Amino acid sequence: MSGSETSSRAPRRATIKDVAERAKVSLKTVSRVINNEPSVMQATRTRVLHAIDELDYEPDSSARNLRSATSFVIGLVYDNPNAYHIIGIQNGVLSACRETGYDLQIHPCDASSPLLADELTEWARRSRLAGLVLTAPMAESLELVKTLAARGLRLVRIMAATEDPGDGFPCVYVDDRDAAYEITEHLIQLGHERIGFLWGGSAHRSSSERYLGYEQALKDYGITLDKHLVVPGDYTFDDGFRGARRLLALRDPPTAIFGCNDEIAAGVLAAARSAGMNVPYDLSIAGFEDSPFSRQSWPALTTAKQATEDIARHAARLLISGLREDAYDDHPMPVLNQGFVPQLVVRGSTAPMRPRSVPHGDG
Repeated sequence: MSGSETSSRAPRRATIKDVAERAKVSLKTVSRVINNEPSVMQATRTRVLHAIDELDYEPDSSARNLRSATSFVIGLVYDNPNAYHIIGIQNGVLSACRETGYDLQIHPCDASSPLLADELTEWARRSRLAGLVLTAPMAESLELVKTLAARGLRLVRIMAATEDPGDGFPCVYVDDRDAAYEITEHLIQLGHERIGFLWGGSAHRSSSERYLGYEQALKDYGITLDKHLVVPGDYTFDDGFRGARRLLALRDPPTAIFGCNDEIAAGVLAAARSAGMNVPYDLSIAGFEDSPFSRQSWPALTTAKQATEDIARHAARLLISGLREDAYDDHPMPVLNQGFVPQLVVRGSTAPMRPRSVPHGDG
């Protein structure tokens, strides 16, 4: 071979494999650095960039175009009147997105719409979403979940359940029933037997799970359930106020009221105040979720602390780890289908039942 032939041959271009070997990292990590994804540790990023500079590596343009076709956006779907709950969910999902370089789009919807599956499918297609985080009550509709999955949508559900539903679809589940049992038991142990229960939205499984916990606690303590003490409603302050007024107007009113969430319980507190009652001595009140309503009320509300942001963050991590195997090279992998149990928080709105005065005769 002549010297001219040798000099005319172009030197071999460095490859991504060369960069990975020089930096002592995986090919996937090099790819993430090239795409400027924020989930790579700074020390690792610096090492990769140094190797790229040393080897004068230039990414293949066609490969970059192919990578850019990958979606790094997930969607959050909700239908819930409780603004504090939605903000907590959104913040939790956002924190997982920021860990891994994903963006977030949110989509409020009407869970009762017969066209919901078509609506979500079109939204995911139009927005080029990589996957969805479904909240209740959509997450609790197995028919909707199956339809979306059959159309190729990747999703993770946040739902109320006492255990992993085991239906093959990923989820994060919250044991509302056990927590509601503990709240009701707390009231019973304070001496209350006439305990009112105000439902949240009937479409949400959390409402029925919390009712079942309430019902089971009464049964276990030998207290007969009085259906007059159970009032339907939604997860709103107004329904808490109206429901409490209805209960307090009974000939034999309750000595304690359990609202299905803190917003309902805050409505109960307002109703008690409007009736001139002293909380907790004339009426004990408990809520659920540990939202700002529970902490800002006076007295502060006894409740069940639900780690809403942690629950949502875990759901988003579960979705993202399923979308990209390398998403958590520098972060702990999430555990599949994790359950959460809200914890009882006792505050000033509950107290031992004070015996009601009995009117005395003149004689």
